[in-house]
Amino acid sequence: MERYLTVDDIGRISIPEQPAISPDGSAVAYVVRTDDLGADRTERSLWLVPTGGGEPRRLTPPGGDSSPAWSPDGQLIAFLRTTDAAPQIWLLDVETLEPRQLTHRAGGAGAPAFSPDGSRLLFTAAADPAGPAATWAWGAPVVSRRLDYFADGDGVLSTSRRHVHVVDIGGGRCEQITDGDWNAVGAAWSPDGTRIAFSAAMGADADLTRESAAYVVDLDDPERVPRLAGSASGSAGPLTWTGDGTRLLVCGHPDGPGRFTGLLLVDPGDGTTHHLTEHLDQQVMYGAPGYPGSTPRVVADGGTVLFCVRDGGYVVPYSMPEAGGPVTPLLAKSGRNVSSLSVAAGLVAFLGSDAETFGDVFALDLASGETTQLTHHRAQLGELRLAQRHERTFRISDGTTVAGWVMRDPDASGPQPLLVDIHGGPHNAWNGAAESVHLYHHELVARGWTVLLLNPRGSDGYGEAFAQAVSGRWGTSDAADILEPIDELVAEGLADDARVAVTGFSYGGYLTCYLTSRTGRFAAAVGGGVISDLRSAAGTTDNRRALSTTEWGGAFWENADDYAAMSPITRVGDVRTPTLLLHGGADVRCALDQARQWHTALRELGVDTEIVVYPRASHDMLFDSPPRFRHDYNARVVDWVTRYAG
Repeated sequence: MERYLTVDDIGRISIPEQPAISPDGSAVAYVVRTDDLGADRTERSLWLVPTGGGEPRRLTPPGGDSSPAWSPDGQLIAFLRTTDAAPQIWLLDVETLEPRQLTHRAGGAGAPAFSPDGSRLLFTAAADPAGPAATWAWGAPVVSRRLDYFADGDGVLSTSRRHVHVVDIGGGRCEQITDGDWNAVGAAWSPDGTRIAFSAAMGADADLTRESAAYVVDLDDPERVPRLAGSASGSAGPLTWTGDGTRLLVCGHPDGPGRFTGLLLVDPGDGTTHHLTEHLDQQVMYGAPGYPGSTPRVVADGGTVLFCVRDGGYVVPYSMPEAGGPVTPLLAKSGRNVSSLSVAAGLVAFLGSDAETFGDVFALDLASGETTQLTHHRAQLGELRLAQRHERTFRISDGTTVAGWVMRDPDASGPQPLLVDIHGGPHNAWNGAAESVHLYHHELVARGWTVLLLNPRGSDGYGEAFAQAVSGRWGTSDAADILEPIDELVAEGLADDARVAVTGFSYGGYLTCYLTSRTGRFAAAVGGGVISDLRSAAGTTDNRRALSTTEWGGAFWENADDYAAMSPITRVGDVRTPTLLLHGGADVRCALDQARQWHTALRELGVDTEIVVYPRASHDMLFDSPPRFRHDYNARVVDWVTRYAG
């Protein structure tokens, strides 16, 4: 019998990741992620699906396999295997399906990429220690004059940095290519295999400025000195080479952090930089947890680059000439989120999610424009029904238009309890595609609730001015974008005025605290990964520059009044809303102390409150923590809001 998906169905969901198309375009290797709730383990295995039709087949057993990469001759797939130890690179023979371990590094390895001749693999990973380390009972002290000695997901860092490495696929001899007190990210082979490009923040004050740049190292240079490509004062992230190997295509911005990420064409010879997407007023999305996207991909003819941007909440793929020019959507608007592009033989493999599927592998023929769905993971859910997101817009009293999505059983009538869910970022965005992170949406709809998702000022996909409208004005500029749509749903008879709850994670957790300190509108609140006090957050986050300088308008000692106006803690004495706080114990993006401060104040004020701490979980806990944590998070949201607002 058909029923809505619930929180307890987390173990029935399988999601494809990281598609890699074979050099001849005949097949796509990809990862399937599943959750074993009983064992409290997320499992990943490699699969292969033909692009010309046919059923997918499993290549490796469930475990910790990821990051597939094809050899140029299509005979081997390199991949990462994570067991109880650090991840290592393995090689899989496509015909025999016999895997063999290639690297045996103490610090592990990163995602592999074959050299153009297929003889070597490139990856970034922590450099091995120069010599035997002294033995400390509790670990060696970490000494730093800089601010980047800790990072979300990693905690307090050792002095080891991530650098570029190359390993021979024959004998497994591994060589570290770069060295220094900085981290290399996003390394890429040149088309002739003689150079490696990567991004890094090498400046002495990079921990203060967040400036980063692209660099190139010549493998024929005995000194292996990285050469700056472009400006050292901008921002640079994932990159790739143009087809002829003369220039780089870099995700970044010439003016540095804080601006929309664009696609830059950089000449590593003279440093000339062209901002190819400046005219788009859309952010280039290169992909991160919770932020779909893709590293730019060059079509084999060497004249076209494919990349992803955010458009009205969705992430969509575009193409344009490498040297700049007209931008062409790869797909017609279809209510689909697109990420993880992989290109070969005139085909593009990608991941797509829409209203009916959490994700599947697709192939696009660049010549004909025809798209073929290669996998059908939705079928594994059988009779389970996904609550649909129905798009609509809201006109705010100052004239601003805000997009939103309403989730509600189509057969329901009359006012229902309402949950408003606020996205993170603040520069993320909701859209109409299904996703498996917020399973409580579906369960609440099944229980007779309406769910409202809004893209208030600060959201991505509506132009840079809209996204930057909250800079230095957190809460003060976007509160109406949340509150007025609630009033509209109440006036329309869809929501019960007395049974409105609010939740959100990260920025959404912050705004949950802010709103409940400024209004008594809500009967229940659930804040995840919250910020409650901007002053203390500025000194404890691993993302200080982005938050204090870019988002909050400067250091707190320069803007004390603005910090007070934006901080929920300033008016915590006005809170009356029963509040649940859910926080990762190892979160250093929005430190656990932020939730502790809020919980302590509410407890002393006599407000009904509860705090749940998930040990070792980072700020990305909704995406990468063990299944039981994610199940527990979803279940607690349902329990709290139905208890106080249901």
